Amino acid sequence: MAKQSQHHGRSWYVLHTYSGYEDNVAYNLKQRIESMDMQDLIFDVIVPKEKKIKIKSGKRVTVEERIYPGYVLVDMIVTDASWYVVRNTPNVTGFIGLGTTPTP
Repeated sequence: MAKQSQHHGRSWYVLHTYSGYEDNVAYNLKQRIESMDMQDLIFDVIVPKEKKIKIKSGKRVTVEERIYPGYVLVDMIVTDASWYVVRNTPNVTGFIGLGTTPTP
């Protein structure tokens, strides 16, 4: 069960996930938000990325790299319902916070 911290209302929270599954988690969570009609509690899901130029086979290639591997950012209001939707998304291992309380 979600124990809401002292911060009430909308905040950004950090989800921990298996490294390499960040985009998959973000996609699945967005689908769950839509199918479970949670748009009024979960507002945005992002995987922070940056573009970098790398040299492959002697050519410059622009690639997107995750800034925080293993983490997904979620803009939400924590309630029991929103906690359930996020926590039970495949490959989500938990929230970053103290014990079982997510910290914005």
